[in-house]
Amino acid sequence: MIPTSPNPGTQSAPADWHSINIDDAVARLDSHLGNGLSSGEAAQRLQAHGPNTLQAVKSTAWYTVLVRQFTDVLIFILMVAAVISLAVGEVTDAIVIAIILVLNGVLGFVQEWKAEQAIAALQRMLAPQAAVLRDGLEQNVEASGLVPGDVVLLDAGDRVPADLRLVQAPNLKVDESSLTGESLPMTKTVAPVAPEAVLAERTSMVWMGTEVTDGRARGVVVATGMSTEFGRIAELTQTIGQEQTPLQRRLSVVGKQLGILAVSVSAIVVILGVLTGKPLLEMFLTGVSLAVAVVPEGLPAVVTITLALGIRAMVRRNALLRRLQAAETLGAASVICTDKTGTLTQNQMTLQRVWLPAQEITITGVGHEPNGSFEVDGQSVAPRAYPDLLAILGTGLVCNNARIHQDGEGWHPVGDPTETALVVAAYKAGLNTETPGQIESEISFNSSRKRMTIIERRPDSLTAHVKGAPEVVLERSTRILDDSTITGTA
Repeated sequence: MIPTSPNPGTQSAPADWHSINIDDAVARLDSHLGNGLSSGEAAQRLQAHGPNTLQAVKSTAWYTVLVRQFTDVLIFILMVAAVISLAVGEVTDAIVIAIILVLNGVLGFVQEWKAEQAIAALQRMLAPQAAVLRDGLEQNVEASGLVPGDVVLLDAGDRVPADLRLVQAPNLKVDESSLTGESLPMTKTVAPVAPEAVLAERTSMVWMGTEVTDGRARGVVVATGMSTEFGRIAELTQTIGQEQTPLQRRLSVVGKQLGILAVSVSAIVVILGVLTGKPLLEMFLTGVSLAVAVVPEGLPAVVTITLALGIRAMVRRNALLRRLQAAETLGAASVICTDKTGTLTQNQMTLQRVWLPAQEITITGVGHEPNGSFEVDGQSVAPRAYPDLLAILGTGLVCNNARIHQDGEGWHPVGDPTETALVVAAYKAGLNTETPGQIESEISFNSSRKRMTIIERRPDSLTAHVKGAPEVVLERSTRILDDSTITGTA
């Protein structure tokens, strides 16, 4: 039986899963590759290890959001000023300050609470499923119910639901850019690797949150929840303490300075008045009035409104901020350290040029949407007028395991970004409207062949579509298709 942890969801996963063979990994997990876990055993392990979810930041109650609108030094000074104004009979001043305080608090509360609700709604929309082998049957379960020892089935386009030790991985490639920053999909195998291999070189493992771009796989779960590699990153982010923003620090200093100034001026005026023979009560009221007058009642409201306007502008760009002060923090950033893939770039590749024997053809359009034109020397041309262009794009479409699909939100890729670019280019040429032939055989790309071959059956022939390294393909080529004429290579 796999060891359990006293704290559910925080099982301690050995670090050597990538370096041991499949049989040892399965035996350590007390699992079965042919049947998977039983439903009863899975339920017991779920009870012991907890759900396969990352610990989210604790949700904020509405009253907490409301109270923190009144925790600023300036707000506190205004509260004191309102109380003093009311005590000395300045009811109008007290009411004005109270209205400012209420409006400032309501505006900040509404903005931050809407952001909290929007983030919570987005989280509820995410209910990932996983194909798993249990009781000898393939079934779909919620990814949160996975436990160590579960046998998970993966296909192209699937997101890996937990850390898995691979047991089958034909032609498997995985996009690990979200974890390692590597833009190109990684080829995976089932063979153990060296114990000292770094994360990106552990080819016998796939990690929670990464995506299968090609091939299929079967793996046994070795870590779930916060014990996954993604979980470790999430744990690190949760240990970061909260600091005041630059604006909060400056306003705090201003508030303290105003408080000291108000008290000092009032005290000096009261003392001088008493020394010159004025009544003590009269000088006290005068001093209080001066102290209240020093306080800038409109400053907190101005700051809150300005930040709220900034957040609204960011919402229009699909950016959600939990706290108003975060908008100012972003504006004060002088150095931004970020990875490239998926952050500064979208990990989308586009085929832009095709070199044919007679000319170079430029393809316009970017992204996964198959809209664009074909141009020669800046002039739009019809791709159907170039048989050699259709031939190369057709081979790129057939000799390919990627695909694109459209829904209400647009076009989405499934598979390797490079292969997806070939599919999009073929769609731009209208090749997606043709009836595909029957695939008779596939010889996958590997490091020794350096090419992929698809045998396609057409009504009158068999055609071998080959895609690979230029030097390998050219070495085996004996003829060239130039427009519609086939010539020898000599």
